Amino acid sequence: MPSARLLLLSARLSLPWSTPAASGVNTRQMLKQLADGGKVQSSPAADPGPLSMLIVGVAGFAFLIAEGAVLSAQGIPAVAATLAAVFVASTVSGIAGFAFSALCGALLFHVIDSPVYAVNVMIICSIAIQLLSVATLWRSIDWRSLAIFLAGGLPGVPAGVYLLLHLPTTTYRHVIGVLLIVYGGYLLLRRPARSRRTGPLTDACAGFLGGISGGLAGFPGAFVTIWCGLKGWDRARQRGVYQPFILIMQPVTLVAIHLMRTSSPVQVQLDWKAFVFVPAALLGAWFGLRIFERLTDRQFGLVVNALLILSGIGLVL
Repeated sequence: MPSARLLLLSARLSLPWSTPAASGVNTRQMLKQLADGGKVQSSPAADPGPLSMLIVGVAGFAFLIAEGAVLSAQGIPAVAATLAAVFVASTVSGIAGFAFSALCGALLFHVIDSPVYAVNVMIICSIAIQLLSVATLWRSIDWRSLAIFLAGGLPGVPAGVYLLLHLPTTTYRHVIGVLLIVYGGYLLLRRPARSRRTGPLTDACAGFLGGISGGLAGFPGAFVTIWCGLKGWDRARQRGVYQPFILIMQPVTLVAIHLMRTSSPVQVQLDWKAFVFVPAALLGAWFGLRIFERLTDRQFGLVVNALLILSGIGLVL
């Protein structure tokens, strides 16, 4: 019929053109839908639906319960509390891509005797979380900006590790915690501000502070996250810088702790027990990423600011 042909022709003209290989299949599907019912059905989202999330959740929780029972039978203390803390912290931090160590540390510093071992557990779990997140957001990584932050962050790690091994735990935790609470509260209450133009030197300084906080508390993402927000980047670009920054800095911190532990009376424990909490971290991060995919830039900014406050509270407690 002429009307059907006219509809098909107008639909073809309204579609964005690229190359036949890239858009031919999608174009034919959309035209067929137009011819059949006059409506175009959107393709399914990349993220799983509610049923898939329910299946993953049930299977994941069943595994964690079984793992906790086995570890408890082997005499490992506070397994249930530690697994719960890792899961909750990884879920919340998976939404914004940072703050796992600070949130999880609010409990781990109270249930694990050695603060150095608690930092090791948080770093290992955080590395697993960042590997999952960076693999998911690989195309958003800003390699040029990342290199500048790393150039400043790497020299800050030894200084942070030295303070970790020689200062009382509460000293640096309270200082960093209060700063994050004050700054996060300021960002939530202030009016939206213009983006700031910054140069490589200031970016490197933010990276240096991230290196120090990473060595101190296994939390390298705080200052870099704040700085990326001040630059006015969208949520994908922010996570494309501070998440790979965290991923790279944390193994460096582990190596620095291993090399510098001989100069400190504090004994560093690196054994298989630190890896048993990785499944809980990955499950929580998976749920957090599903929530992140549904946020707008405005909502993402509010989540980041709220997590800065929660991170500070977690460090102070």
